[in-house]
Amino acid sequence: MDTSGKILLVLLGFVGLMDCLDGTIVAVALPTIASDMGVDIAIASWVSVAYFMMMAGTMILFGRIADNISVKAILLAGICLFSVSSLACGLSPSFIVLIAARILQGIGAAMMGATIPMCCVRFFPPSEMGYAFGLITIGYSIGAALGPALGGMIVSVLSWHWIFFINIPIGLLLMALLHMRMPSDVRNGDTHVDSVGAIWLFVSIISLVMVLENLGNMTIVGISAAISVISFILFARQERRCDEPILSLSIFGNRAFDLNLLGYFLVNVVYMGLLYLLPFYMTVYLGMDSAVSGAFLFIPPLITVLTGMPVGRWSDRTGRRWFCVASCLFLCAAMVMIAMMDELVLPLYLTALVLMGLTWSFCGGPMCSRVIESTTGESKEMGSTMVNEAGYLGSTVGTVLFAALFAAFANAGGVQISELAPDVFMKGFAITMMIGAVLSAVAAAMSLIVRD
Repeated sequence: MDTSGKILLVLLGFVGLMDCLDGTIVAVALPTIASDMGVDIAIASWVSVAYFMMMAGTMILFGRIADNISVKAILLAGICLFSVSSLACGLSPSFIVLIAARILQGIGAAMMGATIPMCCVRFFPPSEMGYAFGLITIGYSIGAALGPALGGMIVSVLSWHWIFFINIPIGLLLMALLHMRMPSDVRNGDTHVDSVGAIWLFVSIISLVMVLENLGNMTIVGISAAISVISFILFARQERRCDEPILSLSIFGNRAFDLNLLGYFLVNVVYMGLLYLLPFYMTVYLGMDSAVSGAFLFIPPLITVLTGMPVGRWSDRTGRRWFCVASCLFLCAAMVMIAMMDELVLPLYLTALVLMGLTWSFCGGPMCSRVIESTTGESKEMGSTMVNEAGYLGSTVGTVLFAALFAAFANAGGVQISELAPDVFMKGFAITMMIGAVLSAVAAAMSLIVRD
C-alpha cells in the first residue's frame, strides 16, 4: 500500500474515532445534563437513545445513496452535518432542542458509518482489505476507550456543552483533509431512492430499538415488537416489487454471507455486553476506584492498536477463516476467565483484558473483510454497510441483553447495579459471562463452517 492510501486510511480511522467517541462520551455526562436541563435521568437517556435510533434507522438508506451517487460526497456531507449539529447540541437552550440536535447528529453519524467501510471496498483492492479494516477498527477502539474518561474530565473541568464542541474543529479538519486526499468517485447512477421501502425499514428498526430500550415495560415491548414485525414484512414486500430497492434481500440468500454477518453481529453483542458490565465488576465487586478501573479498560484498545494492522495484513496473505475463529475463541476465553474469578488474580485478569484486545485485532480486519468477500458483484458495497449496521445494532442489543440477563440472574429487583452487595452482584455477573461465552462459541462455530 502506498503512502497516499495509508494517509487516507488514517483519516478514515479518525472519522471512526470521532463517531465512536461521541457514542460513548455522552453517557458520562447524562446525570449533569439531566440536572442542568431539569429532567430526570430516565428522560435524559433519550440524549443517547435518539442518536442511536437515527443511526440504526438510516444507515442502510445512506449506504444505498452513497453507492448510487458518491461515497466521498455522502461522507463529507455526513461529517459536515455531524459538526454543525454538534454545535447545535452544545448551544441548546432547552432539552427539546438538544434532542432535535442529537437526531440530526445521529443522521450525520449514520452517513459516516455507512460510508467508512464502503471506502475500504471502493478505494482499496481485496488483497489490502484486511489491513484497511484493521486500521479503521483501531480508530473505533480508541474512540470507545477514550469516551468515558474524556467525558468525565470535560464535565468536571469545563461543562457538558464541551463534549459536543470538541467535535467541531476535528470535523472541520477532517473535511478539509478528506476533500484533498480522497479520490473522486462520482457515479452517473440513478439517484432515485425507494422512499416507501426506506420508511418501512426505518419504522421497523426504530421499533426494534424501542423494544430493546423498554424491556421492563411489557406493554411498550409488545406494541413495539408488533410494529417492528409488521413494518419489516411490508418492507420486504416493497423491496421484492421495487426495481431498485434500498436493500436487495437477495444478499441474504448467500449462506456464507449470512453466517459471517451473524457471527460478526454476535461478537458485537457479547463484547459490548461485557464492556457494559465490566466497569461495575471492577468497582462493585473488586473495589477499584474509577481511575484504576479506567486504566485497566485502556488495555484492550492498546492491544488492538499494537496488533490490529499486522493481523489484518497477515489475514490478507493467508486467508481469514482461522482469524475469525480465533477472534471468537479469544472472547470466549476472556469471558470464562473473568466469570471464574471470585477475587482479583492479576495475571489472569490481565490475560483476559489482552484477549479482549486481540478479539478486535482478529475480528476488525479479518471478519469485516470476510463478510464483504462473501458477497458478489455490486452487493459488496452494500455488504460493507451491513457490516456497520450489524456492529451498531449488535452493540445496542448486547448492552440491553446483558443488563437484562444480569438483572434476572442476580434477582436485583430494580436495585441499581452500583448499589448491589458484592455476592449478589457476582451471582448474576458470573452466569451472564458464561452465557456470553456460549454465544462466542456459537460465533466461532459459524466462522469455522464457512470456508475461505
